Amino acid sequence: MAGSLSEPILLSTIANMDHVSIAGQTVEFKHVFYTWIAMGLLFILGLIVRRKLTLVPGRLQNIMETIIDGLEQFTVNNIGEQGRRFFPLLCGIFLFILVQNLFGLIPGFDAPTANVNTNAAMALFVFLYYNYVGVRRWKFRYIGHFTGPIPALSPLMLPLELISHAARPVSLTLRLFGNIRGEELVLLIFFLLAPLVSTFPIYFLFLLAKVLQAFIFYMLTMIYLQGAIEHAH
Repeated sequence: MAGSLSEPILLSTIANMDHVSIAGQTVEFKHVFYTWIAMGLLFILGLIVRRKLTLVPGRLQNIMETIIDGLEQFTVNNIGEQGRRFFPLLCGIFLFILVQNLFGLIPGFDAPTANVNTNAAMALFVFLYYNYVGVRRWKFRYIGHFTGPIPALSPLMLPLELISHAARPVSLTLRLFGNIRGEELVLLIFFLLAPLVSTFPIYFLFLLAKVLQAFIFYMLTMIYLQGAIEHAH
């Protein structure tokens, strides 16, 4: 009797795993779940690479060294030597978004970045972090980044700069969401029209696009950090 009662409850729980209710709001749980998977994969990958570091690198170590060294050189070339301080964060953002993006190419998976909430959380973190870095470096003088170089124009520049900075997390969120969600919809349409003939070639195009979107988010974060640590001219 107990088994017959528990089976419908179990089936109902499994059927409702895609959505959970938080504070009366329905939230898509699957994107949170895939985000956890992405974090777990990156932790496991990092541990594997760390344990197998050798003077004669293997294939996996070569791939990771190429990615990390390339991003590090790009960061240092744009920000300067002080960019090494922010590189772990920037590299982590790139890899985290890249893994999430690639989930959209796996049948049965969904890219967490195709959900606006995932992207908004990352964009809000970037916004708060680069402003924190600016305030910590320049203290009260950080206001100079918003007032412009001409004191007479400060009353005009201040609201414009505040609006511009407030738009940055919105831009980061919608750019990534729109591109990843659009790619998944296009891939679905092509699959419905011609399952194998159309989807297999377009996979390579979308693979490049997903890498590019992760790099754009990383690059914009780097630019915002660069502006925060530079002197307000």
